[in-house]
Amino acid sequence: MADKAPQTPPKYVYDVTLSTGPFREPNAPAISYDFFINRKGWLIPRVMRVFVEIQDELDLFQRTILGVSGGSPGQQIKLMQMLTRKIADQKVKMVLDEDRIEKSTEVLIQGFSGNDGYLFPKLEEWMWAVKEQVREEIKTQVGL
Repeated sequence: MADKAPQTPPKYVYDVTLSTGPFREPNAPAISYDFFINRKGWLIPRVMRVFVEIQDELDLFQRTILGVSGGSPGQQIKLMQMLTRKIADQKVKMVLDEDRIEKSTEVLIQGFSGNDGYLFPKLEEWMWAVKEQVREEIKTQVGL
């Protein structure tokens, strides 16, 4: 008789769409986005709200890793929206890899400094990996 090895759960293919955002959170130093997450077999999409912490995540990416500052107020707004959206998109991917959306119809992703602190090194690693690509996008889209 053959031994049965433990089966790994199947990896799902998700359809992720931005619903709304960015929002300035009134009681937290964060920007948030709402995403709809859907996959084959679900009747309705599930919702994920993702927070991007301004000090711990955005400032790290913008100032420390990219070294970008200055510009007109309009350029600063475009830059903030571009970078927070990129961070939010990456955080969605990281959380979907953990299959959290399979356990709940609504998921709230706080900053990666609290309970999800173990994910912060992965987020920072991603920031360093996309550094040059994002710099080019900033030059062409924002003009800095």
